[in-house]
Amino acid sequence: MSNGPGVQSVDRAIDLLEIMTDLGGDAALSELASSSGLPLPTIHRLMRTLVLRGYARQLPSRRYTLGPRLIRLGESAGRQLGAGARPHLERLVRELGESANLAMIDRDMAVYVAQASSNHSMRTFTEVGRRVYCHCTGVGKAVLAQLPEVTVREIVARVGMPPATDRSITGVEALLAEMDKVRSQGYAVDDGEQEIGVRCFAVPVPHAPTPSALSVSGPSARVSFEFGEAALPLLHEMAGRISTELITAR
Repeated sequence: MSNGPGVQSVDRAIDLLEIMTDLGGDAALSELASSSGLPLPTIHRLMRTLVLRGYARQLPSRRYTLGPRLIRLGESAGRQLGAGARPHLERLVRELGESANLAMIDRDMAVYVAQASSNHSMRTFTEVGRRVYCHCTGVGKAVLAQLPEVTVREIVARVGMPPATDRSITGVEALLAEMDKVRSQGYAVDDGEQEIGVRCFAVPVPHAPTPSALSVSGPSARVSFEFGEAALPLLHEMAGRISTELITAR
């Protein structure tokens, strides 16, 4: 509930940005009105302000799209999230000996926001800020499993399911069946689906403001299924701690 006109305007502007995000990053004025329930003059006024500040753009087609200033905010927010999560990732590396990652959904892809690298000479390394397809990565599948089926179908329709290896899932129905399995068992596995010879175990970060996942990965010879069974309790514990910090910070 808004406490005054200023707060209400902020709420409404944020709602419009989130609606554009949910619609794939751009929307017509009529779509914003239908989704928000706001009068067209109000939406037009708010969007004009967002455009002037760089948080939205108006295309030649008259549709509105997310603006470039959001990139800077997102990058800064990602760094802060990564900084807060890093001690938990470092504990995973100390206790499990393999690289740990935190990722979150960003539109249709998973983006890595924090990473702690193993000390092994042969190890996996993921650059913070890297974007990957969700259907063939452990963190991506753990993120997709938190979304409704219709949203998963929409993501796949937009970006496709290009195979990274011959083990990658390439059909939407097979992916949806995999999502049911992830929800049932509480974790996702990338068994050479992103990179041959690499295995990853990932768990959802519960109640995160944006669907997120925590993972540990390494060469398949070391990261066996027995390794995963032993690692999962600690992964869930660290995901819960990250979740608590995210909720407290909201």
